[in-house]
Amino acid sequence: MKVLMLNGSWNGDGSTKAGLDEMARTFSAEGVETEIVTIGGKPIADCIACGKCAELKRCVFANDGVNEFAAKAKEADGFVFGTPVYYAHPSGRVISFLDRVFFSAMMGNRYAAFRHKPVASIVVARRAGTSASFDVLNKYAGISQMITVGSTYWNEFHALTKDDVPGDPEGLQTLRNLARNMVYVMKCLKAGRDAGINAPANETEILTNFVR
Repeated sequence: MKVLMLNGSWNGDGSTKAGLDEMARTFSAEGVETEIVTIGGKPIADCIACGKCAELKRCVFANDGVNEFAAKAKEADGFVFGTPVYYAHPSGRVISFLDRVFFSAMMGNRYAAFRHKPVASIVVARRAGTSASFDVLNKYAGISQMITVGSTYWNEFHALTKDDVPGDPEGLQTLRNLARNMVYVMKCLKAGRDAGINAPANETEILTNFVR
């Protein structure tokens, strides 16, 4: 099994990465492979709802890692999305990145790379804004039939720099418990598939506009 992890910070070696690393060590101890993808400091285009992904089966913007992440997602068994908190909100970079990943996944094949797979979001802040940022990232799971995994507290920890991360032992414990819960869910899903329990088929979509 493999978990694909997204570092939604420009900093490939900051506090967000430290939290992902804590989970990665726990995953490894449970025999689960991980890969951390860092968005980094390069420009990230916003989704412009052009709809070209329905035709191309990928995002039309092809130079900032979105399509590569979406391709990796097809082979992943679970996901962790991590972000620092900026102004009580996730980083603009991770929002632009995930908007395009999920919009192109929806238009391309109704979220097939993500549907019925477990996911967790983790957030780090110096002080405040973690709950709001956590809520924002969980919205991607809610629309794409993903299975949101929880822990023994909300998936947040506190640090200004990566050197501060060990100073929040409860936050790190929350991340380790989260990783173990994700492994449990992935194993249960695999056992179900092996036993012939298949995911439910969706009804044909009904789209209703609030304004006519």
